[in-house]
Amino acid sequence: MLSLYLASGSPRRRELLTQIGVSFNTISAAIDETPFANESPVAYVERLALEKARAGFDRLLKSILGSTFCVLGADTAVVLDGRILGKPVDEVDALAMLMALSGREHEVLTAVALIDAERSETRVVRSRVSFRNISKQEACLYWASGEPQDKAGGYAIQGLAAVFVAGLNGSYSGVVGLPVCETAELLGHFGIPCWQNLNVR
Repeated sequence: MLSLYLASGSPRRRELLTQIGVSFNTISAAIDETPFANESPVAYVERLALEKARAGFDRLLKSILGSTFCVLGADTAVVLDGRILGKPVDEVDALAMLMALSGREHEVLTAVALIDAERSETRVVRSRVSFRNISKQEACLYWASGEPQDKAGGYAIQGLAAVFVAGLNGSYSGVVGLPVCETAELLGHFGIPCWQNLNVR
């Protein structure tokens, strides 16, 4: 079985892989996340997931003899009216995002990419998230919590921002950052099973 590496520093992605019983190591894979001109949100997340996986793979090739491993990369984008809402740069930016999302439905795209020495595969998962109306005071309190600072769209559905979510159509784990159903399918194509920690007789 190939050894699996997760090219991500996200604790949420580590938790989700662990949740489905997959053994893995992590590797950092810093890339330029600037969107290309006229790049669609779907193309953007798919490209970044693949670039993260490739960057991790290239780093490992320099330190590991042979190529008996594969690398998983993922990227998530919050999209409103066709515009990608990235990580907020400051409080003003975060409050503007939350006010824009307030009382509306938006899309969350998460792409997953898996590569080894011979091939690569990707999946893109779309989810729709509806927010209730958010007051300016709530948005300020949420920013003060520190949670939104490194989150796409300025919120974490698995954290304090859960109280804003009026509805979800799609993959909850995809909105968190790693769609486990599609990830498990992808891993299976590379011969990596889930539930590795179960003692089945």
